[in-house]
Amino acid sequence: MGGISSAAQILIAIIPIAAIVMGSIVIFFYLLWNHRQKSLLIKAGQYKKEEFNLLSFSLLSGILLTAVGSALTVLLSILEGASYGLLGGIIPLSMGAGLTVHYVIKRREKING
Repeated sequence: MGGISSAAQILIAIIPIAAIVMGSIVIFFYLLWNHRQKSLLIKAGQYKKEEFNLLSFSLLSGILLTAVGSALTVLLSILEGASYGLLGGIIPLSMGAGLTVHYVIKRREKING
């Protein structure tokens, strides 16, 4: 017959569920231990809040989104031509370009004053 046995089908169905459960457990314990660490640092008076660097985030996100959007735009235009599917590449490309422009503008403002 050559069909997949019912035991194999059950195992194939359980693997993604087990992966999601295990991943959730790892994330839970990471968040729990991180919270406890910060609580102990606050009680000891040694906690320093990490500052979020918006310029670095904008530059990195802009470069990554532009690269992914460019690749997807080229690939989808070759495969599908000018269709609505091309938006899958144009949207991240334009988001990446916008973030990169944001970085350039903020950097100039920071340098000039």
